Amino acid sequence: MSEFNSLNIVILAGGISHERDVSLRSGRRVADALTGGGHTVTVIDPGANLLTTLTEQAPDVIWPTLHGATGEDGALLSLLETTGIPFLGSTGPAAALAWNKGTAKELVRRAGFATPPAIALSTETFRDLGATSVLEHLIGAIGLPLVVKPAQGGSSQGVTIVRTAADLPRAMVDAYTYANTALVEAYIDGVEVTVAVIDTGTGPTALPIVEIVPVDGVYSFEARYNAGETDFYTPARLSDEASAAVSATAVAIHTLLGLRHLSRIDLIVDAAGTAWFLEANVLPGLTETSLVPQAIEATNQTLGSTYSALAANALTGQ
Repeated sequence: MSEFNSLNIVILAGGISHERDVSLRSGRRVADALTGGGHTVTVIDPGANLLTTLTEQAPDVIWPTLHGATGEDGALLSLLETTGIPFLGSTGPAAALAWNKGTAKELVRRAGFATPPAIALSTETFRDLGATSVLEHLIGAIGLPLVVKPAQGGSSQGVTIVRTAADLPRAMVDAYTYANTALVEAYIDGVEVTVAVIDTGTGPTALPIVEIVPVDGVYSFEARYNAGETDFYTPARLSDEASAAVSATAVAIHTLLGLRHLSRIDLIVDAAGTAWFLEANVLPGLTETSLVPQAIEATNQTLGSTYSALAANALTGQ
């Protein structure tokens, strides 16, 4: 802790999204790491008095660990900018772009990176054009297998790999449970990886790549947060050439989307070594089973020292 000044840090955890429990777990883990690093930490569950409380407490840094719309759609982050208190994470406008998976994919595609073809369908469009005909068209246009997911959201909630036409209606219903728009995306066969991109003051860099191998083949919500349901390999079992390309792609996408401090970029690496962008996570999970802490620990750095460096960089407002 000698290289960092002790800071007064407020952690925001909880909220009212579908990912509330995950957020609370992330907040506790970050609080423990920062407290162990010598900082004074207060955890706040956002509510009606949040802005007043923040103004009264006037912490050195705010660290949001709010997953789902509560923290990642950009609205809260934009409000935090108006307080004048430094906070860890992306600006509101950047978060809003990344939060919408379809928008993020289009920006990434236009920049020349690979991302699976996809179609975004609102519940209104799905209903008004006739569910049966829409489903038949999707299968013909995209082919099977395909992936259905909410266009906004995280933690793999509402995500389904569809291998037969009979499974598509249920997958659409599951996605619409979590968002008004579903993203129907081509399935890419390959190695599922994630890259944490971190900036502690010297510019964004990629942490060791984490390879994700779910025991039952699907990285579901349960596989994410229940120990033993997924095998992880850090660093990922990729060639040096593929690893370098994946890391460079992740950092480039982080920069392209205007993200800062900490993000997680999810990709699939196919047999040819092409890294296909899936989504960007503005406030990635930091629980005991989350991927960013695994990547940090693979660098032989402690969570406390890394989180302290992130908080110190956030203090600069950059």
